[in-house]
Amino acid sequence: MKKLSIIMALSLSGISFSQVAIGKTSVSNASVSLEFGADNKGMIMPWVTNGASVTGAVNGTMIYDISDHKVKYFKSGSWSDLNGETELNPETIGAADTSLQDSKTESSTAKVIIGANPATDTTPGILVLTDTNKAMILPKVASPHLNIINPAPGMLAYDTNLHMLAIFNGTVWSFWKP
Repeated sequence: MKKLSIIMALSLSGISFSQVAIGKTSVSNASVSLEFGADNKGMIMPWVTNGASVTGAVNGTMIYDISDHKVKYFKSGSWSDLNGETELNPETIGAADTSLQDSKTESSTAKVIIGANPATDTTPGILVLTDTNKAMILPKVASPHLNIINPAPGMLAYDTNLHMLAIFNGTVWSFWKP
């Protein structure tokens, strides 16, 4: 009975403080909450009809806004654009064919939590990383604008050649460097 209790306690501990690797067997170190493999694939942000319609967003929330075809993040009460100054360049404004999802309805309870306290966390979102001492590592791709053959609008990847965040808005890639 004692051994069963220890095994159950370790299992519950693993669920509460989890680390997830997608496309690989394990994360690279203890400071990683979510990490992706090294294929020529990116991560697609959740599509929303309009950023203004997102309720309960917290700092760090990221979306692809199909009303203006931009990847955005929530900071200090408002949405900030990650695609750059597309208002000055109308030809670089993205496009997204939403016909496959237009007839679908969203499940308001859809949610995955990775990290501490998954059973009690109430942070809104589809994918919520709750650890305060771990980070997510984006998919790493050498020259994603050349090597991701068919990128989807709202896709993110880390360009290992340029050492920049690469963001696809449906038409062109934008690159960010801190």
